[in-house]
Amino acid sequence: MESMTGRILVATPSLKDPNFDRTVVLLVAHETGGALGVVLNRATEVPVAEVLGKWGSLAGDPAVLFEGGPVAPESAICLARTRPSVKRPSGFHPVSGGVGTVDLSADPESLGDNLSGLRVFAGYSGWSPGQLEEEISSGSWFVFDALPGDAFVSRPDDLWTMVLKRQGGITAAVAHFPSDPALN
Repeated sequence: MESMTGRILVATPSLKDPNFDRTVVLLVAHETGGALGVVLNRATEVPVAEVLGKWGSLAGDPAVLFEGGPVAPESAICLARTRPSVKRPSGFHPVSGGVGTVDLSADPESLGDNLSGLRVFAGYSGWSPGQLEEEISSGSWFVFDALPGDAFVSRPDDLWTMVLKRQGGITAAVAHFPSDPALN
């Protein structure tokens, strides 16, 4: 099995689970034991600073919590992007290139100068062994390479459309698929 860690999943219109309607998920782990990711385009209205204090000053625009997925919504996963010339800071665990997870028990002030972006996700998306692969082969997900800025876009509501359009061809046309074909 080739790991898909660091790649993004883009929900296809045929995916009927309302937890993942028009979502973009960054896989932060994909191993024989299953897969774990966070939904990149579901911002809440809760400021990061309201829940995690000093971490709020490092959060990118919008500086709010994101719904990472339906599993364990009381837990938090923090994604960050390191500055290009920075060595891997303590408490940073790489996912792909300069993007990785950050240990929220660390001191945010010690990381601030090393990071160019930060997002905090309440909950996560998880798949048991073989479940994600089955969903991909059934047509529920497109799998694409992630760009370093995907997790930190300032307009996360537009990410699903942006990722599909940049693929070109027929895949780009899916970005115009109506949310309810019955109303078309």
